[in-house]
Amino acid sequence: MKCLPISFLILALATATAFAYDPSPLQDICVATNDLNSGVFVNGKFCKDPNQATADDFLFKGFRIPRNTSNLLGSKVTPAFVDQFPGLNTLGISMARIDFAPGGLNPPHTHPRGTEVLVVVEGTLLVGFVTSNQLNNTLFTKVLYKGDVFVFPIGLIHFQLNIGNTYALAFAGLSSQNPGLITIANAVFGAKPPISADVLTKAFQVDKKVVDYLQAQFWYDNN
Repeated sequence: MKCLPISFLILALATATAFAYDPSPLQDICVATNDLNSGVFVNGKFCKDPNQATADDFLFKGFRIPRNTSNLLGSKVTPAFVDQFPGLNTLGISMARIDFAPGGLNPPHTHPRGTEVLVVVEGTLLVGFVTSNQLNNTLFTKVLYKGDVFVFPIGLIHFQLNIGNTYALAFAGLSSQNPGLITIANAVFGAKPPISADVLTKAFQVDKKVVDYLQAQFWYDNN
């Protein structure tokens, strides 16, 4: 296993979880298309006529170069979900590239439809996830180094923080072509229209001024 290329390792890890949630396809390929006149609607997307598919439908070039991390979070996620990579449609698998500046954070978030497997390619990351109320919101956390792999169970809140002094890079495999994303802070304090301050002051047991301050912030989306 130590001799395997990183790219092969990522693919193997992602493939292992690919059939854990999304239904299995009943055809070889179902390339997503936005042309509603030339496709068949399948599981959230229209499918291109398979006879019109090309090799380019199964190629994604978005992971080739480092991403700009000069933002409020110091990180940048490059998803390769079905919206960016049409050839994934119905295949129950997707990926993401995550670039981190020193101190960069991929903030607490969830993927409601997918388990995530993360492999560190460069740098040192503090990662963790929190279980549901059923397990008393237990935090599982670990420091990861180059070559380490960590899994975040489907639907659970998780995060990654670059605790090193240098750039960090990780790749994630997810068990859905459309795993979804809910960034917790954005969803709670950046909802449109905003959630009632009466709800948030009671839920978080803070003064209304704190809620007003948080709702007035610019909640950056690093995807």
